[in-house]
Parts: sequence; C-alpha cells; structure tokens
Amino acid sequence: MSEEILINVTPRETRVAVVENGMLQELHIERTSRRGVVGNIYKGRVQRVMPGMQAAFVEIGLERAAFLHASDIMRVPPAPVGEGDGEGDVIAPSPPPAISSLVHEGQEIVVQVVKDPIGSKGARLTTQVSIPSRYLVFLPHSRVLGVSARIENETERNRLKTLVGELANGSGQGYIVRTNAEGQPAEALAEDVDYLRKAWGAIREASASTRVGQRIYEDLALPLRAVRDLMRKNVDTVRVDSREAYDRLNAFAHQFMPELAARIEHYAGERPIFDLYGVEDEIQRALQKEVPLKSGGYLVIDQTEAMATIDVNTGSFLGQRNLEETVYRTNLEAAQSVARQLRLRNLGGIIIIDFIDMTDDEHRRQVLRTLEKGLAHDHARTSFHEFSPLGLVEMTRKRTTDSLERQLCEPCHECNGRGTLKTTETLTYEIFREITRAVRQFEAQQLLVIASPKVVNKITDEESAAVAELEEFLGKSIRFQADEQYAQEQYDVVLL
Repeated sequence: MSEEILINVTPRETRVAVVENGMLQELHIERTSRRGVVGNIYKGRVQRVMPGMQAAFVEIGLERAAFLHASDIMRVPPAPVGEGDGEGDVIAPSPPPAISSLVHEGQEIVVQVVKDPIGSKGARLTTQVSIPSRYLVFLPHSRVLGVSARIENETERNRLKTLVGELANGSGQGYIVRTNAEGQPAEALAEDVDYLRKAWGAIREASASTRVGQRIYEDLALPLRAVRDLMRKNVDTVRVDSREAYDRLNAFAHQFMPELAARIEHYAGERPIFDLYGVEDEIQRALQKEVPLKSGGYLVIDQTEAMATIDVNTGSFLGQRNLEETVYRTNLEAAQSVARQLRLRNLGGIIIIDFIDMTDDEHRRQVLRTLEKGLAHDHARTSFHEFSPLGLVEMTRKRTTDSLERQLCEPCHECNGRGTLKTTETLTYEIFREITRAVRQFEAQQLLVIASPKVVNKITDEESAAVAELEEFLGKSIRFQADEQYAQEQYDVVLL
C-alpha cells in the first residue's frame, strides 16, 4: 500500500493530508487562532464539585471551565499489568470513589487535556498525565507496561515489553509501546526513555512555579505531530510546501527518526500541493451529505449533536443476478466507504449504520468483516457490534476534536442550523396571517410587505387572486416589494 503525507503551510493555517493509494484518507487542520489543546498540561483550580455527576469543573485559563470526571483522577498507581488496551490507553480502576473525596473547591491541580472543547462543551481533563514520544507513551503516575494492540506478532510484543521493562528499571513508572516501535533496536527505545524522563522532570519543575490558569506543557505543532504520530515504515514520502517547515521537520526527523529522515521532501512546485493531489476537491466532497459509490449506490451521512447516522442506498445499481446479491454487493462497497468516511470526516461518538436489509447470515458476516478490515487502518479507537434486530450496526469512534464539518463550517444563517427552509407557499400564508393581525391591531390605510424576491414572485404571480380577496376582506390596499437583501424566511409588514 502506497502512503504519502502532504503538509500545506500558510501563515494562519496548517493542513496535513494522509493519502493512501492516491485517495485522501485523513485531514488534520490547525489554525493559529484556534489551536487545539489536546495533550497540553495546565495548572488548574477546581471551581465546582458536582457529586451527582461524579465530576468537577476546573478553571485552566480557557474560555469555558473544563470537565474532570472522578474516573480520570489519579489515586494510587495501579499494580503492574500485562497489557494496555491500545495505543496510549490505560485501564482505569473501577468504580472510582466519590468525587468529593478526591478534590475540593479551590484546590490547585495539575491536569492534562484529553479532549478539545467541542460545541458547547468544555475540554475534558485527566490527572493521569501521559507524554508521547516517537516510540513510547510515558505514564509517570502508573506502573503499566503495555504494547499497542496493532503490533500483532507475539514474539515482537514480548521482545518490546521485556526491553521496555528493563529500561524502566524499577522506576515505578509506566510505558505504552507505540506501533512505530515495531522492529526498533534497544538503542532507539533507550533514547526515547531518556528524552521522556527529561521532559517529565522539566514539567515537574515548571508546575511548581506556574500560576493557576497557565500552561505548563504544550504538545508539538501539527507538522511535527504528524511526523511523530503518522510517519511509519510504509509511508513513502512526506511532502511539505514550506521551506521553513521543511527545515524544522528535517531537523526533528534527524534527531528522532534518522532512518526515515530522507523521506521528507520540500515541495517547491508552482501548483498548490493539495490541488496536485486532488485533495481540495476531496475536502469539498467530504462536506456533502451524499457519498456516491462506484456501483451507483450512495451513502447519506447526517451528523447531529447526539450521534452520526449513515444510510446506505442502492441508487441506480440494479445488479446482474437477484435482489439479495445486489444488496450484498452494495453493502460490501458501502462498508469500505464508511470506514474511509469516518476517518476523512473525523466523525466520533455514537455512529449508527443502516445497511440495506440482508436475509443471508453469511452476507451479514462478510459485510461486518469488510467494515472491520477498513477500520483497522483508523488511528482512532473504534468498536462495533453485530447487526441489531432492526438491521442496524451500532459503533463508536473515539472523538478528541471536532469533526471536519464543524471545523470548516457553521450553522446556516438562514435556517439557524435546521437544514431546511420554509417553502414560499408556507411563507405566503404566514404573511397573509401577519397582515390580518396587523390590521386588527393598528390603524392604517395601506400596507407594504417587504420580502425576498422568491416569496414576492410567488405571491404576485400565483397568489394574486388571494391577495385581491384579502384586500377586499380587510378594506385595505396591499403593496409588495422585493428586496435582494432579505433571506427567504425574512419579511416585514409595514403600516402606511
């Protein structure tokens, strides 16, 4: 599989695209004015303890107070265990004690952001600090020694776990071995351990002098994070269109991943790098609700506050055998497309997939296997269940930042985010009722209605007879004026 990382840098925005076999799979965006805070460590102060929610709100200097759940508060280090449940994930003890026994209002506390503020919700915090490096995630308050579940070779897993255990040297601190560590020599891991210990020492020293609401530690900028987290042996090239960013990436790579540094290239072409690879067009398509499938079928993706839903339709695909075979082929293609769209659109939380109904149990199993295979490439943690009695597939995908749509778009100013507008017919009758209401309340010889051209044309062309009847009934003259500045649902009834 051919994989490339493209980095587009402008003064106010940086974008990173992951392209596999010529197709855009992931897009990461960082803007100077709204840089993400995941991974940052702050000194905070507990503002309010909520026993009913088993949580506390903590002031860390952001626009809204951040949320800290009892299960995310460090207590005593857990006993050593054999595995983590994935890259950087530590299995927390359960159930946690009462929140009031863990923190109190006014208490100063060092916390790390694990989820950016999303919508109206503040950031999510933890006191179980973790610091990532190229090959490891350092857990200073834990004794967990885990290996990423994506390293499947048992011999390699045992080698890495043994090696990291020796490097930990009974320090009582934990590590998670990342996917990138597969096949790496002991020297490379030892360098990471040394770097992480120094970083933690600097954080501890800074936390003693930092004031409440100030940042103690900040994660790397997006281009460096992309190289650290996304660059693996199967990545052919990293192309960056900024000479300054290239120099920083090159220096970073030579220090932390010298064996891959030669794959970083500076793109100096006249044509924008995202245009060259068709990324801009893919971004525009990722903001549409419908996703066409090669067979002629299509997906309809809706994102709400509670969940994302994906509906699969056969569209113009008629198949060549029978209905069951047509449905099966469409669902197989849809499963592959769904896995890609989840990564590309960065959809998270609860996701419901409504595949076309299938009667064959083996077909259902194959569709789920295809979905599972597609999700295996996803960097975010995912889980899904078998088909429900209603024929739906329920799944979750870990969400740490806003979806692509919510990063790039805002609610429609005309419909206030409803996604629909009142029809001109509905507005016509609404205006008629408003005219009647105004005449009964106020004295006027004539009325002027100002509305959008589309609504005025509807009234004066198709509803002219109704306007004449209304004038006769009220004994008033009514004039209509079209104004390009008026949105479709906006109108004014003026008494003259």
